[in-house]
Parts: sequence; C-alpha cells; structure tokens
Amino acid sequence: MAEQVMADLWWPVLLGVLGAVIGSFLATLVVRWGAARSVLRGRSHCDTCHATLSARDLIPLWSAAVARGRCRRCGARIDARHWQIELGCVFVGVLAGIAVPGPVGLAGAVFGWLLLTLAALDLAYFVLPNVLTVTLAIGGLVTGWLGVEPSLADRLIGGAGGFAVLWLIGEGYRLLRKRDGLGGGDPKMLGAIGLWLGWQILPVVVFLAALTGLALVLVGMATGKSAALTDAKPFGALLAIAAYPAWLLLLGSVP
Repeated sequence: MAEQVMADLWWPVLLGVLGAVIGSFLATLVVRWGAARSVLRGRSHCDTCHATLSARDLIPLWSAAVARGRCRRCGARIDARHWQIELGCVFVGVLAGIAVPGPVGLAGAVFGWLLLTLAALDLAYFVLPNVLTVTLAIGGLVTGWLGVEPSLADRLIGGAGGFAVLWLIGEGYRLLRKRDGLGGGDPKMLGAIGLWLGWQILPVVVFLAALTGLALVLVGMATGKSAALTDAKPFGALLAIAAYPAWLLLLGSVP
C-alpha cells in the first residue's frame, strides 16, 4: 500500500519536471515561429545583443527567475512566453500525474503539452500548424489503439465528427456572409481532439469553448475595450482551454 502511494506521488513530480524540460523546447518553437526561424537549427541567443546563451541561461524556469527575465549580458527583457509556457507545461504534467498516475498520465500530459503549444501559436499568430495538429491526431489514435479509454471506435467517430461539424459550420458561414468565419486549422484541431476524447464529450468541449469566447467578449465590452462578436477570435486556443480539463475529468473518472 505504501509503495503504491509513493508511486502515485512520484508521477506528478516526474511529469512536472519533464514538463519543464519539454516546455523549454515548445516555448522556443512558439517564439521562433513568429520570426520564421527553425527550432532545430541555430543556437539559442539573445534577440537584442545576439549573444549565444550558455547552459546556465537555459535551465527551465530557474534561469528566468535568477536573471529576472532579462539577458545577463545586455539587460534586455527576454520574451516572457519562455517561462510562461514552461510553467504551463509543468502545471499540465502535474495535473496529469495526479489525475491518472502511470503511463496513461504521461499520454495525457503529451495531449496537454500539444494543446498548450497550439493555443500559444493561435493566440500569437492565429495559426494552427498542420504538423502539430497531425501529431495531436496521431497521438489520439495510438493511445486508443493501446487500449486507453475511450475506445478506438469512439475516438474515430469523434475525430471524423469533430472535423466535419466545424468544417460545415465554416463553409456555411462563408457561403452566407461571403467571408471566412473559422480558420482552416480549427476543424482539424477539433478532429484531433475528438481522436483523444471520443464523440460523447465533444459537444461539451465545443460549448465550453464558445462560452469562453463569449465571456471574453463580454468582459472586453464591460471594461471599455473594443470588442465585438464579429471580432476574430483564436478559436483553436479556446478549444484547447476546454479540451484538457475534459480529458482530466474523463480519464480521472475511469476506474
């Protein structure tokens, strides 16, 4: 019994630490995307003085805290998304380890890390890269094939249905209003989410995403900011915000 408790406690710690490491890579991907720079080529450096960063500058979260978010050489502020995404990945990993200790928790953490990256890219650039949505979809298929709930059949229905519903809504809006209402990546992302969550919970995810978007518009209006229902919204980010809690509830409730 004691050994099981220790094992269950170990998983949140392990996934939290892994989240910090992976978050460092994902944050670099997000930041470099806007500059059209490859995350796989070129040493990390300060964007202001271009000094190459050493190992001590690249310790997830710790380096940013010690340097107070600034370059040690020139004092320029470093993009805060580095530590924010790292911290978000830690949080995602810890939650997955608590909800479902074990390999399934690791799979769920990967789900959350990919969602976080897609959300950050959508918020910053209104883009949902195919390489990431396809990776998300493949992850859903693989975990379903390995027997993780929900069943593979439910996942396939969720994937196809999620894509089809948003694609039809987007096409219908475009035909009626003569302009795009949804980005081309949104149906792909919902389809990929459906391959993780299955079809039963997918309507809840869409509803929560839409409700969150509406709430943000109302808050903007109430605080005097320019906001309207027709303003462009990063719907992929809203889907990500709704999907990960849905996974936690879904897998956390499986006996």
